[in-house]
Amino acid sequence: MTETIDRHEYDVVVIGAGGAGIRAAIEASAQGARTALVCKSLFGKAHTVMAEGGIAAALRNVWKEDSWEVHFRDTMRGGKLLNNWRMAQLHAQEAPDRVLELEEWGALFDRTEDGLILQRDFGGHRYARLAHVGDRTGLEMIRTLQNHAVHKGIDVHMECTIRRLLTDGDAVTGCTGYWRGTGQLVAFGAKAIVLATGGFGKAWKITSNSWEYTGDGIAMALDAGADLIDMEMTQFHPTGMVWPPSVRGILVTEGVRGDGGTLVNSLGRRFMFDYIPDFFRKDTALTEDEADRWYTDKANNRRTPDLLPRDEVARAINAEVKAGRGSPHGGVFLDIASRRDADYIRRRLPSMYHQFKELADVDITASAMEVGPTLHYLMGGVRVEADTAATTVPGLFAAGEVAAGMHGANRLGGNSLSDLLVFGRRAGLGAAAHAASQRSWRRPDEAQVALSTREILAPFERPEVGEDPYQLHGLLQRTMQANAGIIRTEDELTRVLADIGKLRARALKVRVSGGRTYNPAWHLALDLLSMLTCAEATALAALRRTESRGGHTRSDFPATDLAWGSKNVVTRRRDGVLVLTDEPIPAPPDDLHRLLGDDAPEQARVEPELVIEAARS
Repeated sequence: MTETIDRHEYDVVVIGAGGAGIRAAIEASAQGARTALVCKSLFGKAHTVMAEGGIAAALRNVWKEDSWEVHFRDTMRGGKLLNNWRMAQLHAQEAPDRVLELEEWGALFDRTEDGLILQRDFGGHRYARLAHVGDRTGLEMIRTLQNHAVHKGIDVHMECTIRRLLTDGDAVTGCTGYWRGTGQLVAFGAKAIVLATGGFGKAWKITSNSWEYTGDGIAMALDAGADLIDMEMTQFHPTGMVWPPSVRGILVTEGVRGDGGTLVNSLGRRFMFDYIPDFFRKDTALTEDEADRWYTDKANNRRTPDLLPRDEVARAINAEVKAGRGSPHGGVFLDIASRRDADYIRRRLPSMYHQFKELADVDITASAMEVGPTLHYLMGGVRVEADTAATTVPGLFAAGEVAAGMHGANRLGGNSLSDLLVFGRRAGLGAAAHAASQRSWRRPDEAQVALSTREILAPFERPEVGEDPYQLHGLLQRTMQANAGIIRTEDELTRVLADIGKLRARALKVRVSGGRTYNPAWHLALDLLSMLTCAEATALAALRRTESRGGHTRSDFPATDLAWGSKNVVTRRRDGVLVLTDEPIPAPPDDLHRLLGDDAPEQARVEPELVIEAARS
């Protein structure tokens, strides 16, 4: 029997409806392209809402000394100079306009006394520059973008999983997938496609990511011939919930520390003073007494070591726990109760107050929170061209977490939301321009559509006795958590690759029963293949980069190597096999290089061993 396929045609199809996807769809539609927005979950149910602290942009509402040049320098410095400098430049220059645009569309920001958008401190930022709405900024962004997209009449297709990109030669012609509710297969013809599908945090056991984050876009792009870069660069947010077990990994916003919260070990010591890298010391308080005084001095509040970049803080917490100075449930304490009064905490951090009260029965106005590192974000991903967000496959664009280059080796908090706005818009522009140029576009190849159909339905057609996708997913999460976590070694990464090889063979034997309607085992069986592909790329890249830099720490190679600072690790699929190469990063022009000051020579520094192995006494 011939399988019935639901068919649609558009100029531009945007896959993913977080901040980057919606902003891309809005822009493509504004350029006159007939645009569809396709999302795996419900419209508005996106990881953008987890970005609670704010949108980084040099608005200069709190600090007149701030500028796009300082923001650029902070971003490059935080990314350990592995960033695509052009992306960092465009991001810093355009972020203020994108925030003001969001305000024009109805976003309600917290305000200064004179009515300007208020900005808060965040880790790695020289000045307070995060525009925010309490600790619900991402939610407000999604609300605003969602309303604007609906107002523009953009077609939205919800609960639709896309599994394969279709190509004609080397250019995209569409994509295929299925409706999650009914199991009905669907094919979209498109002149251009924008990937905005996020990362693949569900490959780790402890993660802030929800079920949608399975690396679909990365895996599809790789299969279509796109380049990936720096897949080894994974960010463990330093503060996720650690108790109770049912909520382990749920994000605790950096805004808690931005508003004065401090990290404390089981001895009651503010341990971050023991972990200040030498190149931060010139900008950072060195004693607890100084920090206490500086907390009452607005001009210096940003310099607390609790607001070092996320990779530094996550490694420090990891070291404290390993040294036996952790909290009862395997984390450390985050204390804001002794720093701020209860009304201030409830006003500035309403989501955190309710999150801990309802999920952990902890009143953060009176008690410290238990927190620990949680896999949160992927700096690596699909390689894109800065100005247009174009991938190496004609007609394919990418923006947001699925796209690499902007954040280098480590993302600064708050840069994700401005990244979504800046490059979501640019991806929409690029996709619309490409679609307009396609005078002789060909519809999707039916042989490719048929192949995709067989792949999607394969788990139903295997022998009666098959593998359990839930068991295999659990095994993948455990091996990634244990061997591809904050600290890595050659032996551990080799073990990951061996485990992935075995899991892939078993995943191809998964058998699901029942019908297609609301069948979560079927969904996971397909998601598992994407996660395995992304996990393999991450482990291979981590094995290849023989240094420690940002979100990638090798205890067998603790030095930050100057030579590696000028190279991306590039991953491609060739004849069904992942092939890795090292490719040079173009140097920034002289005017931008001068903005970096003394940072470039510091790339040859050695990461403090106390951060990598154990805390000093």
